Amino acid sequence: MDTGELNAISKQILEASIEVHKNLGTGLLESVYEVCLYKELRQKNLYVQRQVVLPVKYKTELLDLDFRIDLLVAEEIIIELKAVDIILPVHEAQIITYLKLADKRLGFLINFNVTKLIDGFKRKVNNF
Repeated sequence: MDTGELNAISKQILEASIEVHKNLGTGLLESVYEVCLYKELRQKNLYVQRQVVLPVKYKTELLDLDFRIDLLVAEEIIIELKAVDIILPVHEAQIITYLKLADKRLGFLINFNVTKLIDGFKRKVNNF
């Protein structure tokens, strides 16, 4: 997928996130925002997967554990959702790690526990 397509989908993700935030506000669980954002993105005819398993490998060995990507859009963009008072460095490290492990170029860390969603919307890249 080229940069122009990724940017177009990014715009749709931002619009859908704002719509969810406008309708639900703050104070809910991440899982609620996840389901609603999933529905909004599907209404935009985007291919979206929820709770995508991300296996963990150590050297050459596949470990008996995995991470879960909240939302994967168009098999290219990782979305990690939060509903916290403040985004911590560990949250940003989490999305960056997911990007590297999944070999994806673009991700969004979205915190719905903010007054204006744009303040909780962070774009992260991996070799983009």
